Amino acid sequence: MKSLSVKSEIDKIFLESSRTIERSSSLSKDIEKVVKMIISSLSAGKKLVIFGNGGSAADAQHIAAEFVGRFMRKRKSLPAIALTTDSSVLTSIGNDYSFDDVFSRQVEALVNKGDVVLGISTSGNSVNIINALQLARKKNAKTVGLLGNKGGKIKKFVDIALVVDSSSTPRIQEVHRTIYHIICELVEKHI
Repeated sequence: MKSLSVKSEIDKIFLESSRTIERSSSLSKDIEKVVKMIISSLSAGKKLVIFGNGGSAADAQHIAAEFVGRFMRKRKSLPAIALTTDSSVLTSIGNDYSFDDVFSRQVEALVNKGDVVLGISTSGNSVNIINALQLARKKNAKTVGLLGNKGGKIKKFVDIALVVDSSSTPRIQEVHRTIYHIICELVEKHI
């Protein structure tokens, strides 16, 4: 049996990931704007609403957990909701309306003026994310896109687009995680 040697492949993936993260430091000013936006919103008694599909749904839940629980510091709980967690709501909307409406129906019910709404999409083209962000803007919420692939169509529907310079889904997700950890850390530190 031939020996399996994948070390060079592993090294290549680490290098690609670190280079993608390094390139993303160009987003620092926009990340700072998002941090200030969230702090302002939460300080005014508003909330953070987050959603995405697949791995981005898991990221939405991760972010909400960091806000409601804690990230690094012991502090009061911060209001954040991931729209990806209620299977009854998701499946009833998907069944009775369309999967394209699973987030917009929830935005209609839960988002208020001044809330921050964060849509996550590695492709930048998820229809259900676009629909929800469009409705959030109509409701005068502040909108943010955590995106990849040049931002896709979604970048047109947000106040701030944080676009990772990559077309590789795993690399985009790795940088998304770094970005939202930065956001969690700085909001928690300065709120």
